[in-house]
Amino acid sequence: MTEEITQAPADNAKKKLTKYEKWFRFLHRAQRFLGLGMIPIKKYGCTEKFNDRSYIIVANHRSIWDVVVAIMPTDKPVHFMAKKEIFENGIGKWFTSKCECIPVSRDGSDVRALMQAMKYLKEGSIVCIFPEGTRNKTEDVFLPFKSGAAALSIKTKTPIIPVVQLKKIKLFRKSKVYFGEPFELTEFYDKKLTQQDIEKADEVLFKKFVDYYNELTELTAKKNKKKK
Repeated sequence: MTEEITQAPADNAKKKLTKYEKWFRFLHRAQRFLGLGMIPIKKYGCTEKFNDRSYIIVANHRSIWDVVVAIMPTDKPVHFMAKKEIFENGIGKWFTSKCECIPVSRDGSDVRALMQAMKYLKEGSIVCIFPEGTRNKTEDVFLPFKSGAAALSIKTKTPIIPVVQLKKIKLFRKSKVYFGEPFELTEFYDKKLTQQDIEKADEVLFKKFVDYYNELTELTAKKNKKKK
């Protein structure tokens, strides 16, 4: 009697990448290449890569190059939440399609966008939010944060990775960026959120950004002092 032999599939068989995943693999490589000279970034704070679970990357917004910085905390693909107008034509339409971005209204009250972001996070993906809602072209450190990022973090119990840049990113100029440790708004978990709770959570997030900005300012000032 001959023994029937069946061959089990190899455990280490490579997963076939989707077009979206291949695109982000290219973007991460491009980001590293650009960082060598075209868009040099000096990192401060937590420089670890976070690939183990879903995260919400929250970054301040000053230029179109901010997407280069926003993908730096992870090697995974990132779904950007972006204003609907960018999806309408030209390079914005092409980029948002390739990156599977989430269209959102300027007032930040788009329920469909929130649901899509929640879906991605529950699947273990990364979502990036620019809470100022648009590029900051003023002299103010930050524009007022729109509600959404903190509430999304609470509802999905997802850690936030803050990304804070000191100045507008410009080509061939070294930019200073602070990468904060992932944090969770656990004090708001498992409770029915009131408007007051959401406002408090937004304040916690905004204060994190202010603290990191001030810390980055102090660190760069000390370095400049040593050079003199």
